[in-house]
Amino acid sequence: MFLNGPNANLYGLDPSGTYGTDSFPQIEAACLARATELGMALDFRQSNHEGVLVDWIQEARQSCSGLLINAAGLTYTSVSILDALLAFPGPIIECHMSNIWKREPFRHHSYVSRAATGVVAGLGLSGYLLGLSAMAELIGDTEA
Repeated sequence: MFLNGPNANLYGLDPSGTYGTDSFPQIEAACLARATELGMALDFRQSNHEGVLVDWIQEARQSCSGLLINAAGLTYTSVSILDALLAFPGPIIECHMSNIWKREPFRHHSYVSRAATGVVAGLGLSGYLLGLSAMAELIGDTEA
């Protein structure tokens, strides 16, 4: 499962270019294609609501071997998402389109990182695809 948080659905529309030029549907299509190449099933989701993301993380406990997440603005504020992630038994990869450590100081602390197996940031769509490749390896190691 690959979860995306608030405003991720607006990727490619930001005139500042912080998140790149790829639209959210383009990002989803590229991720689904990469997952297919890697032999993985992928459930790619986005919500602007914290509770929905928590519900999906809990749902993933029952149905997913690994979880990728870009909690977006909730990365820096949500203890609820952290708690749900800490209860997830498989590998977790935190992904960010932008390099959060080159941005405003409040973005330098991620609650999600406390639960993450690894973090990919600042590489735009390429980072999402790298995250999927890393997850395929992590899941393969676990299942072996």
